[in-house]
This record gives sequence, structure tokens and C-alpha cells, in this order.
Amino acid sequence: MSLSPELLLHGYSIGIFPMAEHRDDPDLFWVDPKFRGIIPLNGFHISRSLARRIRNCGFSVTINQNFSGVVDGCADRADTWINAELRNLYQRLHQSGHAHSLEIWDGQALVGGVYGVTLGAAFFGESMFSRRTDASKIALAYLVDRLRRTGFQLFDTQFLTAHLASLGAIEVPRAQYRQALEEAIEASADFTAELDQLPDGVIQRITQTS
Repeated sequence: MSLSPELLLHGYSIGIFPMAEHRDDPDLFWVDPKFRGIIPLNGFHISRSLARRIRNCGFSVTINQNFSGVVDGCADRADTWINAELRNLYQRLHQSGHAHSLEIWDGQALVGGVYGVTLGAAFFGESMFSRRTDASKIALAYLVDRLRRTGFQLFDTQFLTAHLASLGAIEVPRAQYRQALEEAIEASADFTAELDQLPDGVIQRITQTS
């Protein structure tokens, strides 16, 4: 199956997403989980230890400064579903404004990040990576704060993992997900809005609603 960026976006709009079996498999297949992982934007959980880490880590946070580096960081593991075609498709979606990254930096080193696709007020989280302790958790905290402050309604994580569940992610049935998706893609949000990203502000805003 060969995809265009337009067909890929259509898939997201109806609740399905593509994967490859592994990085060297040229074939893609659509996935339509019976239960969908989401992070309720008012339900992200920051533990005391994570809050301390956010305050004291000294990392800097950017958006869309190294999209390809984040995708490559996510694919840099023994088993990955990101093959060459998907990497190219995400890059094209990024160039058209439909895919975004959030980067975590330790000085000049890219040490973590997360990327995803946007449609309306829906953010489809694709993958994240970490090269320092808690870097992916910190990326998710900043991402949730940004999504909430820029008008997003749905944060789709595709599947529920133990790691995501510890941060407040839940599973919802397919029909419930599709209803939320339909409402979100009809709304508007602006991922790239200019925001302050001070650590204490991120922690305070999230803990007030979680």
C-alpha cells in the first residue's frame, strides 16, 4: 500500500492510522483498534518526582525546530513501525503544517521529543523518544500544556501502554473515540501559537486540573 499525504490525513480523519511491521518492510497497513488510547487533556498526571525533574533538569524545550531529528529518534530502536515511506510522509505533512514536533534539548543535544499529526483540534500522537531520564515524560507534560492552551480537544495516543497509563492515559471504545474525533476535527486549534514555556507555569496549570 502506497500512501499520499492526502490519503494519510483522510485515514486519520476517519479514525485509522498506518503502520509497518518493521523499518525494512516496504508495506504499510491500516490499524483500527477496538479500544483507543487517549490522554484526557485535563487528566495528565505529574508526580512529585516528575515535577521536581521538570523544575531542575535544565533542559530547554522547542517546537518544530528539528522534526526529522525527533522522527529519527523515535525510529532509533530495535523494533520500530516507522519505515522509509512513513518517515517521508510525516516529513511532507510537517512541511504542509499538519505534523509537528516538540523537542527536549540538553544544551545542543537533542535528548527527547514527541511528534504527531494535527487535524482541526485533534492531535494524533505518533511516537516519542528519550535519551535522558524522564525526557519523554517531560516532553509529554509540555505537549499537554501546549495542546490545552492552543485549543485542542483530543490527544490520541493510539494504544494504551503502562508508561502512558502512569501519566493519566485511558482507553475508550472505538465508537466513543470516533465521536470525540468527529467533534475535534470540526473545531480549530493552533499548535504553533507563541507561548511562554516556564517550568513552574506548566506544572501549575496541569496540576490545577488533573
